[in-house]
Amino acid sequence: MKKIIYTVCAICAICGLTACSDFLDEHVPQGTLSDEQVKDPKNAEAMVVSAYAIYTTAEDINSSFSMWNFDVRSDDAYKGGSGTSDGDVFHQLEVQQGVLTTNWNINDMWVRLYNSISRVNSAIALLNESSDSYAMKHQRMAEMKFLRAYGHFLLKRLYKHIPFVVNENLTYDEYNQLSNTTSTNDEGWQLIINDLMEAYNTLPETQADKGRPTKASAAAFLAKVYLYKAYHQDDEKTNQVTSINKEDLEKVIEFTNPALYKNYGLEDDIHNNFRPEEQYENGKESLWAIQYSRNDGSTYGNLNWSYGLIVPNIPGATDGGCDFYKPSQNLVNAYKTGNDGLPILDGFNDKNYDKATDNADPRLFLTVGMPGLPYMFNKNFMMDETSIWSRSNGLYGYYVTLKQNVDPALIGSYLIKGSYWASSMNRIVFRYADVILERAEAYAQLGNTDEAIKLVNQIRTRAASSTQMISNYQNLYGVKMYITNYRGSYSKEDAIKIVKMERRLELGMEGERFFDLVRWGDASTVLNKYYAEEINDCSIYNSAHFTANKDEYLPIPFAQISASNGNYTQNIGNW
Repeated sequence: MKKIIYTVCAICAICGLTACSDFLDEHVPQGTLSDEQVKDPKNAEAMVVSAYAIYTTAEDINSSFSMWNFDVRSDDAYKGGSGTSDGDVFHQLEVQQGVLTTNWNINDMWVRLYNSISRVNSAIALLNESSDSYAMKHQRMAEMKFLRAYGHFLLKRLYKHIPFVVNENLTYDEYNQLSNTTSTNDEGWQLIINDLMEAYNTLPETQADKGRPTKASAAAFLAKVYLYKAYHQDDEKTNQVTSINKEDLEKVIEFTNPALYKNYGLEDDIHNNFRPEEQYENGKESLWAIQYSRNDGSTYGNLNWSYGLIVPNIPGATDGGCDFYKPSQNLVNAYKTGNDGLPILDGFNDKNYDKATDNADPRLFLTVGMPGLPYMFNKNFMMDETSIWSRSNGLYGYYVTLKQNVDPALIGSYLIKGSYWASSMNRIVFRYADVILERAEAYAQLGNTDEAIKLVNQIRTRAASSTQMISNYQNLYGVKMYITNYRGSYSKEDAIKIVKMERRLELGMEGERFFDLVRWGDASTVLNKYYAEEINDCSIYNSAHFTANKDEYLPIPFAQISASNGNYTQNIGNW
């Protein structure tokens, strides 16, 4: 008898439909499965669907797999909400003071992600035992290895030292003997790569179900993991980058080869990646996305509730919006451009951005909603410096993120009110612009600065043409948009600086910034400078301080340490 433990799902992240629970109830009996049942392809397929489904059903407004809640540690965003006590545990992370291993948010994400890995491993175990006549067996196995890598990747970026559950046949006792320090930091990344290589070698170039990863999805994921692995942090006593590995960087080059992405490319306008309408979803830039849907027969559809706290509180429209995850003044200032149309790489925060006098990268107006401009490009909702646009009455400023929000004109169709606000807009996990920037970063670190700058210019050329929603802003609102490409030759040091800035501008408010700073070893320097500069714009930073070799990673949750039978070791930093 094969004992398979499974969890029935309600909604599927592959296609966004709510048929999965009925399918599981019909085809997978509760409890222990017989040899014959284990080998039934229908049961294996149901378990695979269940593994996908957790990335919609287990996502939460306070624990989003997009990691927006944890990006408030970066210089891109303020926590927002009504004040520091509103989501106080995230305020503690934002100022890096008073964070406790017992805080619910530290443990909650750990539990959610290991639950996702548990579902994947249950599916893999069933696939291993299923009949070889099951035509999709090896492809589904590859998909599950991709998902297992994704769960471990999210955990490793958050906690650094984690137990890797890569043996799907562990007994209960063996599981309880896992350690979070068996692997070095470098070896941990390699375990994720091992799963991804199995996926890459098997996945097809296209998938009928858009939520299933393809060969290009796996290549993009491999490139990202190799880039993290390249910045070695293997000194057990610090979180410092001790070296940058040439071989890992060359792997980034290998897996960002444009030939691997023949079905993908940059959208004509960056904003197309952040629109809910069906004609924009799963576009050519979307390498892998969590699928959300509406009008699928259920009460609310398979909607994304994890951005529910981000919606502003607009009377008569989004009443009840909570106004979290607000762009920082520092991020807005980063989009300023000089007389040459290029970012001001040094000293950009000496004076806050003034739309009446300063040139700006067009991406500013596609990333940040600002007073004097229409919210979500809708002139019926003009932003101003009132409590409508800041529940904290200005404590966290009056800016609003645009990438996660939906035009209020779409309420009832693509923006739905339940307990909180939700939308059917997909969340892109890997997009092609990130692949280009990862390739540029690897080239810059390897000293091929000309190639790095060419790649950055691809992104900037697209940025310059991303004006479908804002083409009249200069005439109507007096803003000054000016962006050009880099010209000439640059030193390795300057090329690296250019790539880092371009990542911030392109990926602003997408949850990558804090993890980039930690990966580069820049977090302490950049964030303590940020706190000092932001005090005049956001007084909460009066007490903020980033402690190197501690605050780069979350502590291992107290509940997990206590339950580990002494097998878990706390992260460094005297938690």
